[in-house]
This record gives sequence, C-alpha cells and structure tokens, in this order.
Amino acid sequence: MEQVLTLQFEHFSSHDLLPADDLELIKAAQEAAQKAHAPYSEFHVGAAARLKSGKILSAANCESEVFPSGMCAERSLLYYLQTNHPDDPILALAIASSPATRECTPCGSCRQAILDAQRRQASPIRIIMSSNTSATAVASAEILLPFSFRL
Repeated sequence: MEQVLTLQFEHFSSHDLLPADDLELIKAAQEAAQKAHAPYSEFHVGAAARLKSGKILSAANCESEVFPSGMCAERSLLYYLQTNHPDDPILALAIASSPATRECTPCGSCRQAILDAQRRQASPIRIIMSSNTSATAVASAEILLPFSFRL
C-alpha cells in the first residue's frame, strides 16, 4: 500500500531571518570550516554544536592522502563530544562549508551518526544547514533520515 511521508523544516532565505542562537552557531561552523584540511576536494566543512550547558564546540573536515580515510566535520565533532562531553546533550548542530553557494547538508554516514547521538541522549538535535546567505533547519535528525538503520 502506498504511503506518503511528510517532512517538516524551516527555510530562512536570509541569515537576517534566523534566530540569534542559530546564527551564532552558523558563524562558529563557518569559522571551523576555515580550519579544514581539504587539499583534495577543496571543499571545507565546519560543524558547530551548542550543548545544554551553553558551550559551543566545533570541528572541521580532514582529508587524507589515502582517500576515503578522511573524516567529515560532523562526525569529527560528534565523536569528540561523545568522548569528552557524554553527559552534556547536544541541543543544536550547524553545518557550513566553503565554498558556500549552496546549503551544506550532511552525508549519509553523518546523518546516521547524528541520529545515533540523538538516540544516545534521548532528546532531539536541531540541525541547521547553511550557505553564505540562507539556511534550512530541521527539529530532529529523524527528519533527515526517516528510514534509519537500527540494530
């Protein structure tokens, strides 16, 4: 039987329309993207997370000569947070890239890793995907990966 899946998201055509907390997180992700090591793809990605404690932490992607042994910004950040801040839930995660002509969305592996983090902390993670001028936000990782893997 055919079913319909509806996804809810917010789109901001300008950064001026974003809530202040989201804009602050995007700026942190943009700063992190400038620290990326991406000599092969030249696609620099940064991710920033706001924790329940109010801390904002960030990470960037890092490529390796033995491609695909690099690591995305999102997973670099999530794995660091799991190891160093396991009891401080992630409220929101922003992703930015350079070049940033289009909104930066997480790859499939990162979508699963974000959903895994959300399940571990038992609370939703807001995800903000940004370009230089616009952003799209979803209230939960489940929206980006509705048919997710689960053991």
